[in-house]
Amino acid sequence: MVATLGKNSEFAEVNINNKDSLEAALSDVDLVVHAAGPFQQSQKCTVLEAAIETQTAYLDVCDDTNYAFRAKSFKDRAVDANISAITTGGIYPGVSNVMAAELVHAARSESKTEPERLRFSYYTAGSGGAGPTILATSFLLLGEEVVAYNKGQKIKLKPFTGMLNVDFGKGIGKRDVYLLNLPEVRSAHEILEVPTVSARFGTAPFFWNWGMEAMTNLLPAEFLRDRSKVQQLVEWFDPLVRAVDGIAGERVSMRVDLECTNGRSTLALFSHRRLSVAVGNATAAFAVAILEGSTQPGVWFPEEPEGIAVEAREELLKRAAEGAIAFVMNKPPWMVETDPKELGLGIYV
Repeated sequence: MVATLGKNSEFAEVNINNKDSLEAALSDVDLVVHAAGPFQQSQKCTVLEAAIETQTAYLDVCDDTNYAFRAKSFKDRAVDANISAITTGGIYPGVSNVMAAELVHAARSESKTEPERLRFSYYTAGSGGAGPTILATSFLLLGEEVVAYNKGQKIKLKPFTGMLNVDFGKGIGKRDVYLLNLPEVRSAHEILEVPTVSARFGTAPFFWNWGMEAMTNLLPAEFLRDRSKVQQLVEWFDPLVRAVDGIAGERVSMRVDLECTNGRSTLALFSHRRLSVAVGNATAAFAVAILEGSTQPGVWFPEEPEGIAVEAREELLKRAAEGAIAFVMNKPPWMVETDPKELGLGIYV
């Protein structure tokens, strides 16, 4: 990797669970990007703690609700150390949170209406080229009850149920997506104050979805929450997943739908041919925003204005969408769907 990046880079070995090891690596560093997942079932935020101790700006690509809110609890310590930190700053969650924040902002400022329902829908072909880590994350998420919100009430649902067929537009098409427990649901509900929020994910080929559904039904939740047992599963499945990845590709798509009290429906859509490239661009966009001073001291979610300033969101999304095959913000659903139906007189649904 150092040879690929060139002479301005160097390799440092660290023990992610050892505070002294991390602090030594973070001395004289402007920003640390924590991408050493999976984050599920991790009990400590050692990288964030080391960042606070060494007064180093921090970004993680966490996709676990418990970890993200544990990181958020370090806000006051980060303020005291005068460091800026963003948690869940990858592609989804991350860029998807900012897309949702922009939809809500437009609804309130331009249409003078209140958001009623927010739905995150994600699709990745195969493992998206991410291999064992995304596999481990997916299996661990199958062991977690899904937290969603309905008209302001927190509800708990079985993982990988509630299937919806979602249209991700040209280049991706219609895909089945299933409920998963993701941190942007709670953060968007609390920060953007949307009463009904949920998140769904689906993959391809279709038999991977069937396999995940079967695992949820056949394996006890305790098994799927055990990192060592999940790691064994990953080792068994990894060769097969990699073989299928060669055929399935690694396309990724995110669709965020917002429904408002006045009946207005808008969406944001992001699609890319390669997840590995898209997630790199997304994480880099957050890193640059922090280094440019768009983030205040503290620990923030991407949709908080103290995390990514409202006026900096457009530039962040532009950077994240570099090379995307589709990037659409604040449009009615019929404008991106593959087969909108015309009612007549140019009116589409």
